[in-house]
Amino acid sequence: MNDRSARPGKPDGSPVAPEDIARRIALRSRQLGLTREELANRAGMSLRYLQHLEELGEGFDQASVLRLAAALQMPYGELLEGRTDLPPGQPPPGPHPALMKLTQQECWDRLSDHGIGRVAVSSGSSPAILPVNYLVDAHSIVYRTSRTGAAAAVEGTEVAFEADHVDESDSEGWSVLVVGTVEHIDDNSAARLAAQPGAEPWAAGIRDLWVRIVPTRVTGRLISTA
Repeated sequence: MNDRSARPGKPDGSPVAPEDIARRIALRSRQLGLTREELANRAGMSLRYLQHLEELGEGFDQASVLRLAAALQMPYGELLEGRTDLPPGQPPPGPHPALMKLTQQECWDRLSDHGIGRVAVSSGSSPAILPVNYLVDAHSIVYRTSRTGAAAAVEGTEVAFEADHVDESDSEGWSVLVVGTVEHIDDNSAARLAAQPGAEPWAAGIRDLWVRIVPTRVTGRLISTA
C-alpha cells in the first residue's frame, strides 16, 4: 500500500534531508552524463515533478522515487539515505574547523586508546605502508609480525608509524605520527607483551617476531570544529 502523504525516514526514524536527496541526484546525474531533462524523461516524469521529488514534499510518492532511483541506476535506499560503505572523509567540513598541534603527551594519550595503525617500512627500493595491530609500551610502539613478512622491519633501521581517528558525524579527527628506530624484542619481553589485551594480530599465520619502534620524533594534529 502506498501512502502518498508519508514523508520518508531513515531506519532510526530520523527524517531524510531534502537537500541531501537533491545533492545525490545531481551527483549521480553528472556521473551518468544526464541533463535534468534527460533524467526526467528516463524516469517518466516532468521536470516540475522531478523538482517536487527532490524537495520531498507532502505528496511524497514512493513509486515515483523508485522510478527515479532506477533511472539513476542506484538502489532506492542509497538515493534516500546515501551509501553506508563510503571511505572516511566524505562529509563536508564542519563549521569553523581548526587545525591544532598535539603535545607529545596528547599524542600518547590517543595512541594508548587505539589498536590499529600503519607502519611505513622500506626494503631496498620498495617502500610499503602496512596496517598492523599495535600496543603502546613505555612510550614506544610494538607490534608482532611474521619474520618473513613485509612488516618485519630490519633492526636498526628507521621507520614511520601512523594512527588516526575520524569522527564522521562532527567532521573531526586526529592523526599521530611516530618516527623511530626498530628494535627486535627478546623472548622475555615478548611473553609479557603477548599477555596484554589486543596483542593478538588479526592476520592469520605464525607471527612470532615482535618489533619495537623506539621514537625519535612524535607529532600529532587535531581537527576540531566550533
